[in-house]
Amino acid sequence: MSFFSILMLALGLAMDATAVAVAKGFSAPKLAVRHYLLIALYFGGFQALMPLLGWLVGHQIGGAVAAYDHWIAFVLLSGLGSKMLWEASRESDGEDVPSTDDAFGHRALFGLAIATSIDALVVGVTLPMLHAPLVMTIATIGVVTALLSALGLGLGRRIGTFVGNRLDAVGGFVLILLGVSILVEHLASEG
Repeated sequence: MSFFSILMLALGLAMDATAVAVAKGFSAPKLAVRHYLLIALYFGGFQALMPLLGWLVGHQIGGAVAAYDHWIAFVLLSGLGSKMLWEASRESDGEDVPSTDDAFGHRALFGLAIATSIDALVVGVTLPMLHAPLVMTIATIGVVTALLSALGLGLGRRIGTFVGNRLDAVGGFVLILLGVSILVEHLASEG
């Protein structure tokens, strides 16, 4: 497998995480350097870890995960998006909403990182069959995802500042649409 092919694979895998980072940027009232680092470390780290796990245990669980990865991603992303919509409705009612620090808490980022990296687990199962060099492949996937996610967070914040401060709902819709898109894409390819 050539480096160009690995880079294209990394770009494809990074798109979900980048879209989620943009949605996070929409809803963040302010961003600090640590928020960019957290997004990059969680999303890039999980995108690198999951192919490694897939590589290590792929023959035992590969078929089961591949059969349900789209459902898992749909449920997690839709659930997180619904939570964002609910929080947006609380904000418009004048109730307290989570701070930026809560939105970038370890629990929230862990759930998003898992949801956006499930497809990377399945890809990891196929890497030995493609004769991909393991270290270069997982490093490329992790670095590309980290960089694009950090850029997506900044882009989301800029768009959010330009459009207004009540974009939690937009971020929630983005996550739900992403989950639905993943589900529809997989179901269409099965049919």
